[in-house]
Amino acid sequence: MTSTEYTTLHFSQANPVGPGQADVSALLRSVASTIEELGQVTVADLILHNEVTAEGNWPSITVYYSK
Repeated sequence: MTSTEYTTLHFSQANPVGPGQADVSALLRSVASTIEELGQVTVADLILHNEVTAEGNWPSITVYYSK
Protein backbone atom coordinates (compact mmCIF):
# COMPACT_ATOMS: atom_id res chain seq x y z
CA MET A 1 0.00 0.00 0.00
CA THR A 2 1.35 3.43 -0.94
CA SER A 3 0.96 6.31 1.46
CA THR A 4 0.90 9.98 0.44
CA GLU A 5 1.52 12.82 2.86
CA TYR A 6 0.15 16.34 2.53
CA THR A 7 1.05 19.46 4.44
CA THR A 8 -1.92 21.56 5.49
CA LEU A 9 -1.39 24.99 6.97
CA HIS A 10 -4.00 26.81 9.03
CA PHE A 11 -4.88 30.03 10.78
CA SER A 12 -7.74 31.13 13.02
CA GLN A 13 -9.26 34.57 13.00
CA ALA A 14 -11.90 36.42 15.04
CA ASN A 15 -13.20 39.96 15.34
CA PRO A 16 -11.75 42.06 18.18
CA VAL A 17 -13.48 41.58 21.54
CA GLY A 18 -16.13 44.19 22.25
CA PRO A 19 -18.81 45.85 20.16
CA GLY A 20 -19.08 44.05 16.83
CA GLN A 21 -17.36 40.88 18.01
CA ALA A 22 -20.41 38.79 16.95
CA ASP A 23 -20.58 40.27 13.42
CA VAL A 24 -20.15 37.16 11.24
CA SER A 25 -20.34 39.19 8.01
CA ALA A 26 -17.40 41.34 9.12
CA LEU A 27 -15.51 38.20 10.16
CA LEU A 28 -16.07 36.59 6.74
CA ARG A 29 -14.84 39.74 4.96
CA SER A 30 -11.76 39.82 7.19
CA VAL A 31 -11.00 36.13 6.57
CA ALA A 32 -11.44 36.63 2.80
CA SER A 33 -8.95 39.51 2.93
CA THR A 34 -6.43 37.37 4.83
CA ILE A 35 -6.79 34.55 2.28
CA GLU A 36 -6.17 37.04 -0.56
CA GLU A 37 -3.04 38.28 1.23
CA LEU A 38 -1.69 34.70 1.30
CA GLY A 39 -1.54 34.68 -2.49
CA GLN A 40 -2.09 31.55 -4.54
CA VAL A 41 -3.37 28.97 -2.03
CA THR A 42 -5.88 26.14 -2.10
CA VAL A 43 -8.41 26.32 0.73
CA ALA A 44 -9.27 22.84 1.99
CA ASP A 45 -11.73 23.68 4.76
CA LEU A 46 -13.30 26.51 6.76
CA ILE A 47 -14.65 25.84 10.23
CA LEU A 48 -16.81 28.32 12.14
CA HIS A 49 -16.49 28.21 15.94
CA ASN A 50 -18.45 30.16 18.53
CA GLU A 51 -17.31 31.07 22.02
CA VAL A 52 -19.73 32.65 24.47
CA THR A 53 -18.09 35.40 26.49
CA ALA A 54 -19.35 37.95 29.02
CA GLU A 55 -19.72 40.32 26.04
CA GLY A 56 -21.82 37.77 24.08
CA ASN A 57 -21.09 35.44 21.16
CA TRP A 58 -17.56 35.59 19.76
CA PRO A 59 -17.29 33.61 16.51
CA SER A 60 -14.00 32.65 14.93
CA ILE A 61 -13.06 30.87 11.73
CA THR A 62 -10.23 28.39 11.23
CA VAL A 63 -8.99 28.12 7.65
CA TYR A 64 -7.05 25.06 6.45
CA TYR A 65 -5.08 25.59 3.25
CA SER A 66 -2.08 24.52 1.19
CA LYS A 67 0.33 26.45 -1.02
